[in-house]
Amino acid sequence: QVQLVESGGGLVQAGGSLTLSCAASGTIFSINVMGWYRQAPGKQRELVASISSGNSTNYANSVKGRFTISRDNAKNTVYLQMNSLKPEDTADYYCNLNWWARNYWGQGTQVTVSS
Repeated sequence: QVQLVESGGGLVQAGGSLTLSCAASGTIFSINVMGWYRQAPGKQRELVASISSGNSTNYANSVKGRFTISRDNAKNTVYLQMNSLKPEDTADYYCNLNWWARNYWGQGTQVTVSS
């Protein structure tokens, strides 16, 4: 059974920074993609950023230049460094791990950016 445990959410003022972490445990295929999604109240869940086990990255246009995703394959951990945060970044952030037809989600961590 694969488990994803997120940490690092919280309340921050606009312009501030936060770093989210997500540690995966269990039987994990070495070739995979880890990512962060977010869901604001009343909106659909959207991709924020993803990174493959080969370190290929993908970002939503809204966070390019402000957020950086990285991973530590030895620890099965993915990070999301969020800088220059805006009130519109306020959402629940979810970690995702997937390979082939397997798709796993964390429990979510709340990020609130005050103006």
